[in-house]
Amino acid sequence: MTTLRAGVVAVQGDVSEHADAVERAAAAHSVDAEIVEIRSDGLVPDCDVLLMPGGESTTISRLLEREGIADEIRAHVDAGKPVLATCAGLIVASRDAKDDRVTTLDLLDVTVDRNAFGRQVDSFEAPLDVAGLDSPFPAVFIRAPLIDEVGDGVEVLAEWDGNPVAVRDGPVVGTSFHPELTPDSRIHDLAFFDELAVEVDA
Repeated sequence: MTTLRAGVVAVQGDVSEHADAVERAAAAHSVDAEIVEIRSDGLVPDCDVLLMPGGESTTISRLLEREGIADEIRAHVDAGKPVLATCAGLIVASRDAKDDRVTTLDLLDVTVDRNAFGRQVDSFEAPLDVAGLDSPFPAVFIRAPLIDEVGDGVEVLAEWDGNPVAVRDGPVVGTSFHPELTPDSRIHDLAFFDELAVEVDA
């Protein structure tokens, strides 16, 4: 069985849930996933794929810069390695969060509105048609950001109520929702094991 080294940015967010999801996706491809929780610099360069979970985007961006992780993530993407950024991870990965408190990584050529789908009490689940999936995905939206501007090179993978909620920009997939909060691991599969995915060592 081949091995995929999957780094989960673990400064905040659903770390264990993302780890479980990528392990399920990897197993479906007869790949063993080695999970690396990233809280300091020096770990990202050895990872095949990265996951950027949700949480509080201002805190996440500050910690990534302070710990020296931000530049390593940018280098990871420059090398063509896949990233899945969800909810607050999407905000941090964007070109512009329209909030000076968030230092974005400029990995996705999109602008976002934080918490545009409402407060915690406005959270909801919706069946989502996603490009590349053969049936709707049960998307969980929790204080979700709204993607309100998409660059020319960005592929919109899914929309909800006329707004993009899943996008791909080169090796980076970003979602407004939390794909890890469901037993369905197809978004992780889409991000890491489609034609853009890295080859892993035996």
